[in-house]
Amino acid sequence: MEDNPRDWHRLLSETLWAYRTSKRSAIGLSPFTSAYVHDAVLYMEVAIPFLRVMKQNELEPELYSEAMIMELEDLDELRMQTYNALMLKKSKVARSYNKRVNKKVFEEGDVVWKVILALGSKDKELGKWSPNWEGPFKVHRVLDGNTYWLASLDGEPHRRCINDKYLKHYYPSSWVGVQETNTL
Repeated sequence: MEDNPRDWHRLLSETLWAYRTSKRSAIGLSPFTSAYVHDAVLYMEVAIPFLRVMKQNELEPELYSEAMIMELEDLDELRMQTYNALMLKKSKVARSYNKRVNKKVFEEGDVVWKVILALGSKDKELGKWSPNWEGPFKVHRVLDGNTYWLASLDGEPHRRCINDKYLKHYYPSSWVGVQETNTL
């Protein structure tokens, strides 16, 4: 298509056919094969008699329909193998990714900083030196799904809970450049 950019509409059907019949690295099958169990018959295979086309043409109608039914029965097994291969590949990617992830864990009573929401909002007076974190706050309750209910240092709980990705541990040396507010 790079050589003939004006002929893209003529090449589109050929490109789509090539895409649909080429194997994917994730599952080792083409989309056509995963839908119909066997590979697509290319025009070249019909024009020049290939072995698999010749065998198919020699079958009697009853044997041909029986072979098609057998292939359809194999379709579920093929799909399960494909699904298992995808899940295995996804778990490998997840393991590789999670090697570098540092999980944040907060307990009730921990003192934390909270990111100033809405992210990216700046104070007009301070500009790019606007604080990114506010607090400190106490973790009032730990909820499911990495969610925490915060409270002010006085013990007054906030109206909403917050996800752990918007929190960080409070360390006395990290107070520089942070706005201290205890209201939500």
